[in-house]
Amino acid sequence: KTALYLFLPMLTAFMAGTLIPVQAASGATLGRTLGHPLWGAAVALSIGVVAILIVVILMRLPVPDFQSAVRGPWWMWIGGVTGAVYVATSLALLPKVGASGFLLCVIAGQMIAAMLLDHFGLLGLTAKPVSFGRLMGVGIMLLGLVVAQLCNPGVSQVVSKDKGVLTEQASSRNKLN
Repeated sequence: KTALYLFLPMLTAFMAGTLIPVQAASGATLGRTLGHPLWGAAVALSIGVVAILIVVILMRLPVPDFQSAVRGPWWMWIGGVTGAVYVATSLALLPKVGASGFLLCVIAGQMIAAMLLDHFGLLGLTAKPVSFGRLMGVGIMLLGLVVAQLCNPGVSQVVSKDKGVLTEQASSRNKLN
């Protein structure tokens, strides 16, 4: 029973994590279909708001105390903007770098930012100084990112394809001169 209480939140977080590439890939397709990643992000976030409101209504949650929230720290309001930046970025970049490449970079950025937030106790978190072990862990993750990207055959194909296009363009220009 204790193991269940320990691992259930981690399993739930893992399952939520599996939805991130699905969200990004489906949103990227939506953005291409609508003509721009920002339209895809706007529609996806709007659908998210509707889904959350449905859950709030079904759970019969009380109306929030917005007066107290207005008196809170300014930074508690930036989550929506940072979420929108993340969604728009994922929709624009995922088709270019692939789901695994994009998410490896996202995870590396999240770990570095999380360590800084923890270390300095920012945004209402309890300060947790960075340890050598945590630095090593993030360093290993970053090394893994580099290895994963360098060993990705799609990256070299894109580079080769781009070089071929550049070579073709260069040879076309030379023919014109």
